[in-house]
Amino acid sequence: MTDRPARWTQATVYPDMWTDPDDDPREGESPEGELATLQDFLTNYRRTLRMKCEGLDAEQLSRRSVPPSTMSLLGLLRHLAEAECDWQNWITDGEQRPKLYGERDADFDGAVAEQAVVDEAYAVLEREQAATDALLAGHEDLGERLGKERIAVRELMVHMVEEYARHCGHADLLRECVDGRVGQ
Repeated sequence: MTDRPARWTQATVYPDMWTDPDDDPREGESPEGELATLQDFLTNYRRTLRMKCEGLDAEQLSRRSVPPSTMSLLGLLRHLAEAECDWQNWITDGEQRPKLYGERDADFDGAVAEQAVVDEAYAVLEREQAATDALLAGHEDLGERLGKERIAVRELMVHMVEEYARHCGHADLLRECVDGRVGQ
């Protein structure tokens, strides 16, 4: 007897995919140019994170991986909202915004099985993503350097893609542990 969930996927065409290509919101025409490519990758990794969290309740979203880790899908939503806020601080010359969730690891530690926490996490992530996008909208020159640290737009965008990609890999494993769902 095992407490591990059986592996499954919603895809019917390719058994190793999260969803069928015709149903995948990340599918579309290949973008033209470096900026459009970076924006497309970022958008698709943001979508992937949300897809990995869809259909789960507050308890499932807050379920921790393996001790001593505090990582959970809900924690990842909160952590990436925190990262978006940090990125905004990197590219502004003004006053730095405080951390959204307080001290180190509070984004994961505060990811508890309460629907209000889940709802807030989604709302804050959406708000922070929109704020980051708005700050970057006027900077199409990838070599332009922004903020007090003079970070290039290109470097920031690559870092953003890397951060989401890494955590989407974590989300794959976390989701499989929750209900056995696997896929690309």
